[in-house]
Order: sequence, then C-alpha cells, then structure tokens
Amino acid sequence: MLTDKPRRGYWCECWTEPVGSRTEVPAFRASFDAYSAAQADRWVAVALRTITPALDSDASDAAWTWLHDGRADTRRALPRREPCTVAIQHAGTCITWTIRPVLFLPVAHRQGAELPACSQDFKHLNTD
Repeated sequence: MLTDKPRRGYWCECWTEPVGSRTEVPAFRASFDAYSAAQADRWVAVALRTITPALDSDASDAAWTWLHDGRADTRRALPRREPCTVAIQHAGTCITWTIRPVLFLPVAHRQGAELPACSQDFKHLNTD
C-alpha cells in the first residue's frame, strides 16, 4: 500500500546474547515490520513455534508458557501501543524478541524517475 502519510505499525526484532558473558555483545538475528498488532504478535508466535522442537526442556516450557499465557498480555498491550518483550534462555543463550510501536515514514519511490545527470559521473572503482 503506497501512501504519503506516516503509518502506525510495530518494529519487531530478534536478538541473541550469551548469558553471563561480559565480553560478547548481543547479536541481531531478524527484524520484521508489522502493520497491525496481530501481525506483530503472530511473528513472534510463529518464530517460537518453529524453534520449540530444538529447544531444551526449560526453554521449550518457557516458550509454550508464553504462547498459552503470556501471549494474552502481549495481545492486550500492543493495541495500547505499549512495547513488549519475549525472552527465553536456551543452552547459555538468551533469545529475545521485541515489539515496539513505531511510525513508518513514506519513502520516495524511484521507479520511473530519472536520476539527475550528475549520477552518471560517479563510477564504481574496481579495487581488485
């Protein structure tokens, strides 16, 4: 949907971080732009359901607890534009999903637009 106005939505991310490490930094794993609370909630739920078979029993239990109980809290919070976090620990790694309300700004579409003449002056330099 093309629009020239900002659009409300949710920015979703997944990060992993070694538990107890003082030297390793969190690693970005995935992101998703959702345009409804239901879409944001579903992104986390699908990710959790997908990885649950590979998780240790404690992490699997935590994932299913969120899917059955905690998800209701998320579903209530998102329409109120409140950020949500889901985190589980598996084998020394904390996996965290965040959902934050955002305004998506429109971006100019370049398809069909002619670039300015000066754009031809910049050539890629081959460094090989």
